[in-house]
Amino acid sequence: MSRLYTWGWAVLCGVIMVSCKQQGGEAGLEKPADSLSAGRINISVDESFRPVMEEELKVFRSSNPRADIRVSYKPEAECLKDLQQDSVRMVFVTRELTQEEEAYYKDRLKYDPVYEVLAYDAVAVLVNRTAPDSVFTREEVADILRGKGGKMAYTPVFDGLNATSTIRFAMDSILKGGAFDPGHVFAASNSTGVIEYVASHPDAMGFVGVDWIGNPEDTLQAGYRDRVRITAIRCDECPGKPYVAPTQEKILTKSYPFTRGLYYIKKENYDGLGTGFVDFLKYQRGQLIFRRAYLVPAIMAFIVRDAKVQ
Repeated sequence: MSRLYTWGWAVLCGVIMVSCKQQGGEAGLEKPADSLSAGRINISVDESFRPVMEEELKVFRSSNPRADIRVSYKPEAECLKDLQQDSVRMVFVTRELTQEEEAYYKDRLKYDPVYEVLAYDAVAVLVNRTAPDSVFTREEVADILRGKGGKMAYTPVFDGLNATSTIRFAMDSILKGGAFDPGHVFAASNSTGVIEYVASHPDAMGFVGVDWIGNPEDTLQAGYRDRVRITAIRCDECPGKPYVAPTQEKILTKSYPFTRGLYYIKKENYDGLGTGFVDFLKYQRGQLIFRRAYLVPAIMAFIVRDAKVQ
């Protein structure tokens, strides 16, 4: 009886030890492979913000050489789809999640997404250098999108025909939930394509994120600004209803009518590389880069500059 008891106790101890090893192995597999400043993650970024995000990533990587952040620039709707992929840790888009989307991620994907606005930019409206008009009301721009003409029969030019944040902004904020005729709109492949098309077509009206053309100190953007004209849009809520260009000051005061935010949406429930990059964007160095790109930092206050629009 004593031998049987001893043998049984030994077997039980062995089972417990194996179980502990297996749990420890599983925990080891689940241990995050990245930290606040090192590791590898994938992120997706709305193509509208490529210039400023490339600068943010350049500075972050220089300070954190073991950080491998792999970025894909794509239309906003595709970025939001990427949130459902295990391989994508974070996205940068122009809106926050809806209540329905939040509930979906919590219920179906079992995580609580974190999101916040980082900066503000605007949708700039461009015309050719030879165009007779450089100021418009919101309703005149809406009529052009509807194909009604107006001052001149402009052809609207977007960075695609669907799924982009610029098109969504036009439909939600300019057309107030309406739609435009796709047959009346020219679809460029990206924001650079919009600028190139407007520069070579006198009847074109382009819509791009101001991050692509708002910085007169950037050599590439200064070249774009020499080839197209940035229009001014009437501020109907401002005293005297002035026509306002999308400068940093006017984005800050929201007197430029076509302003919007840059949001991050993160699905990381521990202090990983995504959190480290977001912390960089939210504090002084990251916010200063937004300011130098002529966007408006949303978290830290800086003195803003008004740029001359030619």
